[in-house]
Amino acid sequence: MSAQDLDGGNDAEADGSGEMPKPHTIRLELADEPGQLLAALEPISDNGGNLLSIFHERGNLTPRGHIPVEVDLECPPDRFERIVDALRDAGVNVIRAGAEHFGEEVMVILVGDTVDSDLSDTLHRIESSADATLQDLSLSAREGTDEASSARLRLAVRSGRVDETLAVVRDLAAEKGLHVVEPLAEGAQ
Repeated sequence: MSAQDLDGGNDAEADGSGEMPKPHTIRLELADEPGQLLAALEPISDNGGNLLSIFHERGNLTPRGHIPVEVDLECPPDRFERIVDALRDAGVNVIRAGAEHFGEEVMVILVGDTVDSDLSDTLHRIESSADATLQDLSLSAREGTDEASSARLRLAVRSGRVDETLAVVRDLAAEKGLHVVEPLAEGAQ
C-alpha cells in the first residue's frame, strides 16, 4: 500500500482542479475578540483550503492594536486568490498573502492635523481603496494633538500597483487637508 493510498489518493484528482495543492502562507490581523479566529478560518475552508498550521501571536500587537495570525494552508494555485478575496470580503484584514500579492513596499508621511482628521478612517480607506495593507505606522505629535502632527505609513502594495496606491493616498490627503511626503526610500526614518 502506498502513501497515496493512505491519505485518500490524489487531492488534485479528487477536487477536479487538475493541479496539485501547493503550500501558501497568509498573515492576518485580527481584533482581540471571541470568535475572530474562527471567522477568519471559515473563508479558507469554504474555498477549498486545507489548514496546515496556525500561529496566533497573542502576546504581540500590530500598530493598530490587533493580533497578528499566520496561517499556513495548502490549495491548488487557482484557488489561492479566491481564498484571499473571500477573507477580505468577510472583513478580515490580510496583511500578507504570498510574495506575489504584496511584492512592493512604499513609505509615505502624512503631515497636518492627522489625528483630528481621523487617522483610523484614513488608514481604513487606504486599505479599502488601494491594493495595499498597512505594515507599520509611526505617529509624531510633538506639540500634542491640537497642533500639526505627522504619520509615517509603511504600506505593502500589490506588485505593479504603487502608482495607484499613491494616487489614493494623495486624494485622501487632499480631502482631509493633509500634505503628503512620498515615496520615501526603504530604510528611511
